[in-house]
Amino acid sequence: MSGSNKTDFTNPSTFILLGIPGLEASHVWISIPFCTMYAIAVLGNFTILFIVKMEPSLHGPMYYFLCMLAISDLVMSMSIVPKMLSIFWFNSREIDFNACLTQMYFIHCASAMDSGIFVAMAFDRYVAICDPLRHSTILTNPVVAKIGLAVLLRSGLIALPLPFLVRQWPYCRTNIIRQPYCAHMAVVKLACADTSVSSYYGLFVLFCVMGLDVIFITVSYIQILRDIFSLPTKAARLKTFGTCGSHLCAILAFYIPGLFSSLIYRFGQNIALHFHILIGTICLLLPTMLNPIIYGVKTKQIRDRVLRLFTHKGT
Repeated sequence: MSGSNKTDFTNPSTFILLGIPGLEASHVWISIPFCTMYAIAVLGNFTILFIVKMEPSLHGPMYYFLCMLAISDLVMSMSIVPKMLSIFWFNSREIDFNACLTQMYFIHCASAMDSGIFVAMAFDRYVAICDPLRHSTILTNPVVAKIGLAVLLRSGLIALPLPFLVRQWPYCRTNIIRQPYCAHMAVVKLACADTSVSSYYGLFVLFCVMGLDVIFITVSYIQILRDIFSLPTKAARLKTFGTCGSHLCAILAFYIPGLFSSLIYRFGQNIALHFHILIGTICLLLPTMLNPIIYGVKTKQIRDRVLRLFTHKGT
């Protein structure tokens, strides 16, 4: 580990991740819920991928988008948790400068990809409910592949400037990051230069990318609800709305924790730092664990396939 916290360097060779500042003595205990979340996220998302691959009846647009979401969630959790657990368990706090920038890139890329996939899923629900007769002709496999590629390219290109901007700043204050992972603003704050460009670009990504995605999703669901309420019977309305249940729950599990974390970061100046870090980390990782649970519980085809899988193993 570095012998000095403050030094004169333009590009540090390593950063020091503190984990949860102020709660170092409790790191082993804190690791237990994060390790549990990680195990559920990895097992759940790999199970989703396996079931969709093995079950021909699930080879459709919604489940292809679900597989993309599972891959994105695996990237997010695997980018953060292994290093975080090594800090908690082995006090392995050093992270190479380039590794830090790589981690930062994949965190923001996966987050933008999740948001884009939710937009694609909202479009799928819109077509399925508002124009069901043309669903199979509009969302063909090539179209789904193009949508997935567009989401991937958008996410990758949006996140790409972040590490390049961070790399150009001089770092002459400290190389200590008071978090368990390399968040963009946490690294930018260490620079001893005018980092307005990084800050403004981060806000652009937040409002002009995530914000637009929320608008598109909202517009889709306004149209969906108009069609649902025009159905003649209550049973038909409930059945149709039920097909959107998993998607709506996943959207809420993604955007509400993110909004909550942002509000605490902006307005919670009187809140202890360790609470900030814990809440921010939980909000980042919670959707990766909840998404496979939501789709596994609320989607009948996946739930039945999981039950058959374990029943056959048991017999």
